[in-house]
Amino acid sequence: TGGDLTAGSLGRLAVTRQARGLGVGAALVRAIEEEAARLGLTAVDLHAQTHALGFYERLGYVAYGPEFPDAGIPHRAMRREIGAA
Repeated sequence: TGGDLTAGSLGRLAVTRQARGLGVGAALVRAIEEEAARLGLTAVDLHAQTHALGFYERLGYVAYGPEFPDAGIPHRAMRREIGAA
């Protein structure tokens, strides 16, 4: 993102309340990372709602930069380095 052609961008990720805690979100993120690596990318960036930081941190994402609003909801930028296939 921001012009970095080696990084993919994970846009919106949502899991229904009924499916939360079942590993669906983590499986979706991992599938995105696998495809990004297959395409030769070396990182995945995302903008996480601040209440979801822990979820992404458990998946290896690191927050950077200041908190910012997106659609009136506080967010932080995050990145995870991945291995290219």
